[in-house]
Amino acid sequence: MPGMRRPLYRDDALVLRVQKLGEADRIVTLLTRQHGRVRAVAKGVRRTTSRFGARLEPFGHVDVQCSEGSSLDTVTQVEGRDLFARRFLTDYPRYTAASAIVELAERLTPVEREPALRLYQLTLGALRALAEGQRSSTLVLDAYLLRAMSQAGWAPALRDCAVCGEAGPHRAFSVPAGGVTCLNCRPPGAAHPDPATLDLMSALLEGDWAAAELAEQPVQRECAGFVAAHLQWHLERQLRSLPLVDRREPS
Repeated sequence: MPGMRRPLYRDDALVLRVQKLGEADRIVTLLTRQHGRVRAVAKGVRRTTSRFGARLEPFGHVDVQCSEGSSLDTVTQVEGRDLFARRFLTDYPRYTAASAIVELAERLTPVEREPALRLYQLTLGALRALAEGQRSSTLVLDAYLLRAMSQAGWAPALRDCAVCGEAGPHRAFSVPAGGVTCLNCRPPGAAHPDPATLDLMSALLEGDWAAAELAEQPVQRECAGFVAAHLQWHLERQLRSLPLVDRREPS
């Protein structure tokens, strides 16, 4: 009814994307701790006098209050917890890795307001790692892609045969088959990655950073290729941000 106050809610959130709306507003896509992915209008944030416009930028970790709407919610308050982008906006490899991370987070939450706590925690951890800059941005990205796929039920088989379950290790890898395959199940066209590449994929999936950071650059590049191919197979199209990621070895 006209004049009724809309319900308010408050939540921790990650800013995934912003879009211009009209002359002064933005539509903000948020991944929240309790409410999943939500889209909300942030009114007046493009004006220089806005109280919280700078806090609603991509990659930010914020405490946000919104009022519920029929199609879009409305941001009423926001406090910055950690505006990660400030620490890597001028660092192209970290910025592009972060862009791929938030794009995938949005793709993996197709239903608005459906809680996705594990994905929220995973995305927050990946953005924080990029902001801290202590680990290779490409390893952080590939670890995130593998773990996000695991949460979605798409983790590649890396030890036992993806088809029959025969105990590994196995040398053949087939994206359509779901990962490594034994000799009997190996489909035509299966790849034969370096065993170190499969070890790196396992280390990233399991969070074994001590092992992952020992991988040489050729192994990291091959790993990235298999991770991207596996992801594309399940998403049925590539992430727009992924080809832009700078995977060159730091000088």
